[in-house]
Amino acid sequence: MRLVLHVVGRLKAGPERDLCAHWLARCGQVARRAGLSGPDLREIDESPARRAADRKAEEARALRTALPPGATLVLFDETGENLGSRAFADFIAKARLRAAPAAVFALGGPDGHDPALRPLAAKTVAFGAMTWPHGLARIMAAEQLYRAASILVGSPYHRD
Repeated sequence: MRLVLHVVGRLKAGPERDLCAHWLARCGQVARRAGLSGPDLREIDESPARRAADRKAEEARALRTALPPGATLVLFDETGENLGSRAFADFIAKARLRAAPAAVFALGGPDGHDPALRPLAAKTVAFGAMTWPHGLARIMAAEQLYRAASILVGSPYHRD
């Protein structure tokens, strides 16, 4: 199963972009041992629409267009479920067992995800109750993908 991190917005060159690339590279090294491939990073531009609802709708269309057929979609959103890292890893393992071709983890733009996208998601996950800058949320998503892959292969990286 291919892991894909789909993000609205582009990070400029700098420490946030470098740290995200670091965690994605580490994930890729471990993912193969867990029967996973990737993770791929797909960036889409923020919508230039004036109204927030229109921006979210345009960004949701771009995400739906980029979804591989049969992919499991996970939305990262402040309204989502607070999962522990082991539960997150278990969710990925179950998607892998269902032979999903891909698991797409999506970070919305500054306005969040379009409500019409939510029914397509197998799960909506929050990074806690606090609001995080987009660059940091991207880094946390990449690190959690690495952590999940590490858990699945029994690496000592994650400690309870």
